[in-house]
Amino acid sequence: MIWKNITRRKGRTFLTVLGIALGVAAIVGLGALAEGMEAGYSSMLSGSQADLVISQPNSFDISLSSVEETIGPKLRAMPEVLAVSGMMQGFVPAEEFPYFFIFGYPQDSFVLERFQVIEGEGLNTSSHLRTSGNPILLGLAAAEALGKSVGDTIRLSDTVYRIIGVFQTGDAFEDSGAVLPLNEAQELLGKPRQVSLFYIQLKDPQLEERFSKRVEKVMPDLDLSGTANFADKQIMGDALKGTVWGIAGLAIVIGGVGMMNAQLMSVYERTREIGVLKALGWPNKRILWMILGESLIVCMAGGLLGVGLGYLALIAFSDSAQLFGASTATISSGLILQACAVVFILGVVAGLYPAWRASLLDPVEAIRYEGGTASKHVRRFPIGGMAVQSLWQRTTRTFLTLAAIGLTTGSIMAIDGMIAGAGESLNSMAIGAGTEIMVRQSDIADTSLSALDQRIGARIAAFPEVENVSGMVFSAIMLPETGGFFVLLGYSPNEYAIRRFVIDQGRRIEGNHQIMLGRMVAEALNKAVGDTIELNRQRFRIVGIYESEIGWEELGGVMTLRDAQAFIGRPRKVTMYAVKVHNPDDAPAVVDKINATIDGTHAALAGEFAEQMPDMEAASGMMDGISALAIMVGGVGVMNSMLMAVLERTREIGVLRAVGWSRFRVLGLIFREALLLGLIGGVLGVLIAFGLIALLNLIPMIGEAVQPIWSIGIFARAFTVALLLGLIGGLYPALRATRLEPVEALRYE
Repeated sequence: MIWKNITRRKGRTFLTVLGIALGVAAIVGLGALAEGMEAGYSSMLSGSQADLVISQPNSFDISLSSVEETIGPKLRAMPEVLAVSGMMQGFVPAEEFPYFFIFGYPQDSFVLERFQVIEGEGLNTSSHLRTSGNPILLGLAAAEALGKSVGDTIRLSDTVYRIIGVFQTGDAFEDSGAVLPLNEAQELLGKPRQVSLFYIQLKDPQLEERFSKRVEKVMPDLDLSGTANFADKQIMGDALKGTVWGIAGLAIVIGGVGMMNAQLMSVYERTREIGVLKALGWPNKRILWMILGESLIVCMAGGLLGVGLGYLALIAFSDSAQLFGASTATISSGLILQACAVVFILGVVAGLYPAWRASLLDPVEAIRYEGGTASKHVRRFPIGGMAVQSLWQRTTRTFLTLAAIGLTTGSIMAIDGMIAGAGESLNSMAIGAGTEIMVRQSDIADTSLSALDQRIGARIAAFPEVENVSGMVFSAIMLPETGGFFVLLGYSPNEYAIRRFVIDQGRRIEGNHQIMLGRMVAEALNKAVGDTIELNRQRFRIVGIYESEIGWEELGGVMTLRDAQAFIGRPRKVTMYAVKVHNPDDAPAVVDKINATIDGTHAALAGEFAEQMPDMEAASGMMDGISALAIMVGGVGVMNSMLMAVLERTREIGVLRAVGWSRFRVLGLIFREALLLGLIGGVLGVLIAFGLIALLNLIPMIGEAVQPIWSIGIFARAFTVALLLGLIGGLYPALRATRLEPVEALRYE
C-alpha cells in the first residue's frame, strides 16, 4: 500500500525526490573535492618514503608553512639522519584555471623517485638543462585537463614553463599538479631560500626518539612530526569540508521543508481514505508507520538519485575537479553512507509530523472530509482578493512554502552581506589610512600569495605625484589557545598606514619582537600590555592594545614589517602597498601609470581594490553557485506546493471556468498566488538573514568579526530571488491549471 500511495501522484513524488536529490548531489560532488584533497595530502606525505617531517608550527596549511632552507644542511649533519629533502608547495593560476597546485623539489631529492615519468624525462636528468626554457613536470591528470603534452608550454602566473615530462604517482592530488625545481618554485611563490617543509629519512627508525630530542633542543621554533600525524594537522581539508556541509546542509534543509509540505498535503488529500482505514480497524501506530514509511522511501529514492547526480556532476566538470584531485574515484563508501544517513534522518524528521497528524484523525470526521474549501469552517482574511484568500485558507501549506522561500533567500542574503562586508573592510584599510591607491601582485590565485619586492615600493615612492608608500604584510596562523585563527599584520613602525590603528592601551610598536594585539584576541587570551605572547614558538612583547573598525583585524596583532616578513618566509617582500598621493585628483592617473610601467603589479583605487581581488572574485563565483543551487532546490519545493494547490482546487477551477473565467484569467490567479508567496517569502528571508547574522554574533571572537553590509543591491537581489522562486514554482502549475477542462474538473474527486 505504501508503494501504491507513492506512485499515485507521480509528479509530486518526482519533484519531492528531485529536491532531496539536489542536496545529496551537493554532498557527494563537493564532498569528493574535500576528500580528494585530504586523501591527496595523506598519500603525498606517506608516499614520500620519509620517516619524519619538519615544518613551521601551527600553520593553516602546508602552503603557508615557511622554513629556512639553511635548516637542511644542519639536519643532514645530524648522526641519525640518512637523507633530507626540502619541498615547496603552493598554488597559482594556470591559464584558464584560477587554482593550480605546484610542488618544488631539489633535483637530487629522494622524493622524486615517487614520480613515475610516463612520457618525456624527469627533473633529475641533465639533458633538459641543455635546452632553453624553464622546465616543469606535469601530472597526468593535469595534462589531460589542460590538453598539454611534452614539448608544450604552460603559463603559471606570469611565467612560461616548458613541459619536459608527464608523471604519474597514483595520488590524484599530485597527479593534478606540477613539479618544478625547488628554486623555480621559490621564485614563482615569492619565497626565496624557503621551503614548506623538510622530509627526513632516518638511518634506523629506532633512532627517532633520540633525533626528536636533538631537534627539540637545537630547533625549538620548528615542529617535528611523523608523516601521518602531519597530514592530520592540515586544516585546509577540514575547512573545505565545513564549507561543503554548509552549502549541502542549506540545500538539504530547503529540500526537507518541501518534503514535509508534500507529506502533509498527501495526508490532507487522503483524509477520507485514512478515515476509512481507521474505521476498518487500523490502529494509530499502523497509520503512523505507513506515512513515515512513505517519507523514508521517498527520501532514500532522493538519496540514490542524488548520488547518481553527484557522479554525473563530477564527470561533467572532470577537468576542473581533477585539478583538485577529485574524480568519481574519490566518492568513497563513507561519503555515500553519510549522504544516506542524512536523507534517512531527513525522512524521519520531515515525515514524523505528517504521520503523527494522520494517526490522530478521528474516523468519523475524516470520512466526512470533503477537501478543498468545501468545509463549513471557511476562514477569510479581512482584506485581499482570491489569491490572498486561497493562501490564507491553506495555512500549513502556505507557511511551509514561505519557509522554503525564506530559508533560500535569507541564506543567500546573509552570505551576500558577509561577502560585501569583507570587501568593504578591505577597502576601509586603505581609506582609513588616508591613502588613495592599493597595489598588489598581478596574476595570483589568492591575495595571501601576493609578494611584491620592496624595490617596487621605492619605485612608486619616486613618482612625483606620490606623497607616501606603506608596505603591508597579511597572513594567518592557527592559535592553539583559542583553536581559531590569528590574523598576522606587518607594518613599518614609522610609515603612514599604521596610524589608522586606534591604540586603546599602551603604545604603537617601535621595534622588532614587539606586537600590538587586537582588543578581541587580547580579551580572549587574557593578555595585557607588558605581557608576552607566543606565536609559532616565537615570543613577542605586547606593547599596545588596539581597536579597529574592521572586526577581523581585532582577531590578530600588528608586528613590524621585518618580523612579519621573517615569520611568513618572505624577506624584503610585502603583500601590498598603500599609496598616498599629494593630490587625490591625480589618483586615477597614478593607478594607470603603475599598471603601465611596473610589471607584475596590479594597482586600483582604494574604493575599488576589493572587488578586483582574486579572493573576492572567487567568493562571488561561489556565491553564484550557492544561489543557483538554492534556487533550484527552493524552486522545486515551491513548484511542488503550487502543483498540489492546483490539484486540490481542481473542482474549484472547474467551477470558475464553468461560470466564464478564461484560461488567461485562471493563469493570472495562480501566478498572483505564486508572486504573493515570493513577495512575502522575500520579507521572511530578510528576517531570517538578520537572524542568521545575530546567531553568528553569539559565537565568541568569530561573531564580532562578522560585519555584513546591507546595501540596496543586496535587498534587491534577495527579493529578486524570492520572486524568481515564486515564478519558477508557479509556472508549470499555472499552465496545468489552464489546461483543465470544466466538465472533467467538476467531476474530479
